Amino acid sequence: MGLYAIGDLHLSIKGNKPMDVFGPGWADHTARLEAAFSRLGEGDVTVLCGDTSWGIDFEESLEDFRFIDRLPGRKLLVKGNHDYWWGTAAKMRRFFAENGLTTLDILHNNCHVYGDYALCGTRGWFYEEERSGHNEKVLNREVGRLEASLRGAEGRPVLAFLHYPPLYTGYRCPEIIRALEAHGVERCYYGHLHGPAHKRAVEGRVGGVDYRLISADWLGFIPKKILD
Repeated sequence: MGLYAIGDLHLSIKGNKPMDVFGPGWADHTARLEAAFSRLGEGDVTVLCGDTSWGIDFEESLEDFRFIDRLPGRKLLVKGNHDYWWGTAAKMRRFFAENGLTTLDILHNNCHVYGDYALCGTRGWFYEEERSGHNEKVLNREVGRLEASLRGAEGRPVLAFLHYPPLYTGYRCPEIIRALEAHGVERCYYGHLHGPAHKRAVEGRVGGVDYRLISADWLGFIPKKILD
């Protein structure tokens, strides 16, 4: 049994979003993901840190989720900025149940437990989004969602999973970082960064939190093992 994380699968099995247009590193990425996941067991848990499917709604994303459901182990989904299919928790769980997707659940406004650890997370915030007007409200909502998830830890050691990086070369999101540090988060895993942006990722301990990039192309499409 193990805990894994990977972000940005960018699946489009029945759609028209081939990822190899972003460079040869994305060639055959769906097959590479399937091969990597084949090494996992049914008792393993993988956190998918956003941008899972290019589908714009449940119907368009269904084949992507059938693919994920067939992969070994349980999967916890975090929302990404390209997850246009995302709905309310009730609608998503009903969609999973109605389509026999038994290995999928969401990490959003809630907390899951793995061994002694609490798994917490949300989409997060990034400098690409302007911090004014309506977007200020979205930032505050994301901080609130993260806080709600972290409160669910109830004293357990915490691993946090975000889609957006909370810090980046030349950028910090103080509101998100403050929440992580205030709740004693040990490690924070994030995605979103691809290609040339990899070199600007922050990895390592900053302010008591250990940050790690887990975008699929950064990991070579192999889920990163976090815990046994």
